[in-house]
Amino acid sequence: MAKTKELFVCRACGGVQHRWLGKCPDCGAWDSLESERVEAGAKKDPQKGLVEGWADLKDGALPGGSEPARPLGQVDVGGSTHRLSTGISEFDRVLGGEDKSRGLVPGSAVLIGGSPGIGKSTLLLQAAAAMAAGGTRVLYVSSEESAQQIKMRSGRLVPGAASENLFVLADTNLARIVEQTRKVLPAVLVIDSIQMVYKSDLPASPGSVTQLRRCCSELVYLAKLSGIAVVMVGHITKDGQLAGPRVLEHLVDAVLTFEGDRHHAHRLVRAVKNRFGTTQEIGIFEMTGSGLREVPEGAGVHAVSAGEARPGSVVCPTISGTRCVLVEVQALTATGFIGAAKRKCSGLDPNRLAMIIAVLEQHAELRLADRDIFASSVGGVKIIEPAADLALLLAISGAQFRRKLPTGTAAVGEVGLGGEVRPVNQLDQRLREAARLGYSRIIIPADGGREQGPKGLEVIPVKSVNNAVQVLQ
Repeated sequence: MAKTKELFVCRACGGVQHRWLGKCPDCGAWDSLESERVEAGAKKDPQKGLVEGWADLKDGALPGGSEPARPLGQVDVGGSTHRLSTGISEFDRVLGGEDKSRGLVPGSAVLIGGSPGIGKSTLLLQAAAAMAAGGTRVLYVSSEESAQQIKMRSGRLVPGAASENLFVLADTNLARIVEQTRKVLPAVLVIDSIQMVYKSDLPASPGSVTQLRRCCSELVYLAKLSGIAVVMVGHITKDGQLAGPRVLEHLVDAVLTFEGDRHHAHRLVRAVKNRFGTTQEIGIFEMTGSGLREVPEGAGVHAVSAGEARPGSVVCPTISGTRCVLVEVQALTATGFIGAAKRKCSGLDPNRLAMIIAVLEQHAELRLADRDIFASSVGGVKIIEPAADLALLLAISGAQFRRKLPTGTAAVGEVGLGGEVRPVNQLDQRLREAARLGYSRIIIPADGGREQGPKGLEVIPVKSVNNAVQVLQ
């Protein structure tokens, strides 16, 4: 008889200890270790009972549903190369794939996280309804709502969503969920959410580290053997991280985050991890009274909507994957104290902000040591590329001098430590997008190789930080 071992798992970081401790030695969290019993021996396969129906159907399978080792060239990908479109092009864009074939990979496991009320369930219900309308069989499992509540919500978000291909199940028991999946045989399984799903043979409450790890691993195992694409919703903590240890992110194939300010209409979906595509793409949505609306033209700031130019405000065309989005960068300087000046930013890299401040002090002769500096990107869009350095530099300079750029002017460029303005990639795409949104001028690096832009867009090349600051009025 196999011997049972008791281990203690930290609910904060996932660290495993052989005895209980009041404080986790890995992350320092207090009272975070939970007991977990592990039965040794390879003959004990906890996943075997859940996927036995699919494991027995595989040709050449070994006992327990495993497959023998074989050369990579002999592996048949079958239908894995054909992606399942979700019916929402912005969602498909983030999931990855070729231009004409984007969406879910059969047999993949996708985890979606986001703040409460941000629109995760709304997005998945709209996607499930769109896939069902296109002939794809979908099983939507809700562990937080009843079937009647889902029906009421679908009537408001997606009228006419009652399709013969869309099945709804309100349950939290993993065994019953797998059994219904075996009977329905869907192409896509949606779990909303994984935190409420539990396995009855585990002596732990739903949402604990033990339950999350076991339920998620068995759903991933189910996806690999059956070819069903599994989409799971995960909760996040106060810090914006997925609840529980990062073990969930390591188990799944793709991790998507649903971002946005609840006080703004725009929502962003981006990939933190994606084994089948890039992590640079973003999907842009707008929350309306009837659900999420795609914004394929981007959430850029139009020249007309930007209004009159203001000191400390500069618009920058940024690249996210294959799309260009014009984002407004704002800065504010206030009286501070030398040695205790504040440097705060939202939606920007704090390291880039500190570098830009140092460049301004050294090469533009700005005295900022006794000034509190606050910077942010408007609309909830996070800017991570260095092409926004010039816009941030002009915003800080304008806030300090109380000067502004001419109306309808954008700026893009990377700033070096020597005070030079360096060229950026995909400059042509940035210029076209700025011209399309009604901008009449754009400040670019002089070494960018462009002396004129599209029709109606004046190009202002600058070589150094001093040249850029002189454009301010």
